[in-house]
Amino acid sequence: MPIKVQSNLPAIKVLESENIFVMPDEVALRQDIRPLKILILNLMPTKVTTETQLLRLLGNSPLQIDIELLQMASHTSKNTSPHHLTTFYKTFDEVKSNTFDGMIITGAPVEQIEFEEVDYWDELCEIMEWSKRNVYSTFHICWGAQAGLYYHYGIKKYQLPEKLSGVYRHKVLTPLHPLMRGFDDEFVIPHSRYTTVREADIRRQLGLEILATSEEAGPSIIAGKNGRQVYVTGHAEYDRETLANEYYRDCNKGIHPKIPCNYFPNDDAALTPPMVWRSNATLLYTNWLNYFVYQATPYDLGELLRNR
Repeated sequence: MPIKVQSNLPAIKVLESENIFVMPDEVALRQDIRPLKILILNLMPTKVTTETQLLRLLGNSPLQIDIELLQMASHTSKNTSPHHLTTFYKTFDEVKSNTFDGMIITGAPVEQIEFEEVDYWDELCEIMEWSKRNVYSTFHICWGAQAGLYYHYGIKKYQLPEKLSGVYRHKVLTPLHPLMRGFDDEFVIPHSRYTTVREADIRRQLGLEILATSEEAGPSIIAGKNGRQVYVTGHAEYDRETLANEYYRDCNKGIHPKIPCNYFPNDDAALTPPMVWRSNATLLYTNWLNYFVYQATPYDLGELLRNR
């Protein structure tokens, strides 16, 4: 799927080097089709890295995607240049009158803070409420998944005894669900978090379904039964080096983290970790785009507002 982005977005050079089809604005304007409109609310501190990771996974299907990047107006990012944010990102006030086929809410390194104490929580709640009317399907990642489950269903997060970090094996519980089509019975994806949600709390909600779970990492892929919301508690989008970079960072901070589970060969942090989750991640995002965005969204996105 050609991804339509601003022609000078830094991620373009990386993606083009990987033979991922990225389409600049001026080329997309000449195509007589309606692209899928996807909004990415990027809450991660390493915004450029996260942009590249997500665009890589969204670019594996035969239709055009029009990407909008969203930042929080109520929070000042310390790790991304103001020039990058003003050039490529919009605020909620700039997009709230629009409608979108899909939306992605990323994780954020705030899971040890109570939801209501996060400085942009009120704005995020406004966006999540707005998404029920203006977005057909929303894909929540890691802390974004915990925040969505808490806001929409009142499901609490719980502190873990220690950081959950590594590549964990998951079991598919509902192989016939469209989001799980093509998956093997078991698959792996990375996790990196200090908190978790509990299976019993999710199962009490009649509108939710657990699609995949991990003995070590807990419920990992959860979906609303109407397909309008997806919650992934891990980071399928992570690159090969992401967990390593987080591990080295924490070591340098004197946190003394445990080595990520099932990640470095022989648990040797000097060795290159194998990339064993890319195909699963690609399939997950492609299924979401195909079955819950492209095939389900009305051609006229104005119907989302007329049918609310």
